[in-house]
Amino acid sequence: MKKLVLLAVAVCGLAGCSAFAGDEQGKDSKAVDRVQTAADVLNEIQAAPDSGIPEDILRHSECVAVVPSMLKAGFIFGAKYGRGIASCRTPKGWSTPAFFTIEGGSFGFQIGGQAVDLVLLIMNQNGMQHLLSSQFSLGADASVAAGPVGRQAEGDTDWKMRAEVLTYSRARGVFAGISLNGAVVKQDKNSTREFYGHMVTSKASLTGEIDPPPPANGFLTTLAKWAQEAAK
Repeated sequence: MKKLVLLAVAVCGLAGCSAFAGDEQGKDSKAVDRVQTAADVLNEIQAAPDSGIPEDILRHSECVAVVPSMLKAGFIFGAKYGRGIASCRTPKGWSTPAFFTIEGGSFGFQIGGQAVDLVLLIMNQNGMQHLLSSQFSLGADASVAAGPVGRQAEGDTDWKMRAEVLTYSRARGVFAGISLNGAVVKQDKNSTREFYGHMVTSKASLTGEIDPPPPANGFLTTLAKWAQEAAK
């Protein structure tokens, strides 16, 4: 009997009980934590409408990306690095999250060594096509601008014509538009495998080719809630 059990374990290891592993993957991981934290960040920002993302901008956005706690070190040439998730509109609703990293870039203000939450809104199909790729640069490949905040956007329509990506940051409770010119966005393959149990392309995630797993529901529900509020 022991030999049969050992043989079964060995076969499972070689043939791969990958389906089972895939089902279990993501239930307790840093990637799952990041998805939930991104939902919390979005909720907190939009709970203060006078200083949050303007409804008109959120209503027109094609995709929303959140980077919880991006870090900027005050040494080693001001290195900046963060991990985030993005979701895009599809005929079935908001897509399952795509994981990405963002690094480098010129911030519009100094944040010292503190962590900041970033929100990126992709405003049109051109910007979305960049997000579907495995890597692109803000400012070089996709036009980027600091997004207007709260009531500031009521009379401002320039963003509709000039920006593919609008960027925001929250540091020490202050939410504001921020310049991320030069930052490089690329697919976070490690987090993708951790969350889905196997490799999934950004395009497959963001265009609705795959259905979201249960751990994605919190973020997608939050995103749908605020998008619906903005559409009223």
